[in-house]
Amino acid sequence: MGSLLRNQKARNALLQAVFVGALGSLVIAGALIAQQNMAAQGITSGFDFLFKPTGWEVTFSLLPAKPTDPYWWYFLIGIINTLFLGAFGLVTATIVGTVVGLARTSSNDLARLLGRSYVDVFRNIPLILQVFFWNALITHLPPPREAHEAWGFALTSRGLYVPILNVHGLAFAGAMVALLAAIVLPIWLGRTARLGSPPEQRRPLQLAAAILALACAVLILFLGRLPDTALMNVPALRGLNLQGGLRVPPEFTALVVAIAIYGGSYIAEIVRGGFKAVGRGQVEAANSLGLTPWQVFSRVRLPLALRAMLPILANQYVWLMKATTLGIAVGFADFFMIVALTINHSGQTLEAIGILMAGFLIINLSLAALFNRINKAIALKGNQLRG
Repeated sequence: MGSLLRNQKARNALLQAVFVGALGSLVIAGALIAQQNMAAQGITSGFDFLFKPTGWEVTFSLLPAKPTDPYWWYFLIGIINTLFLGAFGLVTATIVGTVVGLARTSSNDLARLLGRSYVDVFRNIPLILQVFFWNALITHLPPPREAHEAWGFALTSRGLYVPILNVHGLAFAGAMVALLAAIVLPIWLGRTARLGSPPEQRRPLQLAAAILALACAVLILFLGRLPDTALMNVPALRGLNLQGGLRVPPEFTALVVAIAIYGGSYIAEIVRGGFKAVGRGQVEAANSLGLTPWQVFSRVRLPLALRAMLPILANQYVWLMKATTLGIAVGFADFFMIVALTINHSGQTLEAIGILMAGFLIINLSLAALFNRINKAIALKGNQLRG
């Protein structure tokens, strides 16, 4: 025993075991005390409530929902709503941040001034204030009879009305997959090593793959069109309200705009830092080879900047995904709001909060794992620090 204690590794293992045991004992003791207190107050624990009907409705859902649905179905609705909001928010924030970041690295003095002013203003206003501002602005727009209309779109105080395709849901999903293939296939064909021809000779094959995927998307939409209807369902004023099309709720619009503007200000600085990290000598070498400015940007500056900004960008995306919980402030039925309503109606506080934590943990860990995989795939081999 004495010889084991004199061993450094044995002492470290013993101390770690004692620490883990003490921590586990505290957790178990806390759980037992909480269970006793809940039993004394007549509160039952467990997850049986997940299969009971909710008895209340949600204001926004991408899935069919009715008050007789169980809690687990409403949790699924909340997760999908959060992912839907997060996807739109991340895409729009990336577009805004890229444009502003490029303006900040521009040689034009006015573009740099506008980019810096944008970042200084919107980065220093709390996100929740921006959500309240845009929600108040949208809800004070004109009513449907006085809507702002353009190209089939209508902007009103009840939300944004957009034209939609009169097709079945499965056909629309299949067309989206085909459109995604039209983007991914040419990129994969240009980079894969399975083809014997050099990349510069694969342009016809890439073009043919993109055209074929687009043709498949059009064919799927044509075959999936609802019978006896026009291809496009355009919103139109009937009576006192707009009918047809797809209504985007004002809460969702306000959240997307706020996340895009606020998140874009941070992403702009990440983009600026990524381009600043590209060595001046590499750009000068590209210019000395006679490359055009676009070739220098697309083949030298952008790939190197993307490698530098991707790890920080992944952290920003995870933060913006967590920021979707602000939807409860304006009444958007996201995952957090569903959990809050569940606590109010069922009283299962610990279980509901545990499901909320597990859900966001899975979402954010999956997002981080995806970006880590991309970062490892595009990393320059041989330049990594080895521990």
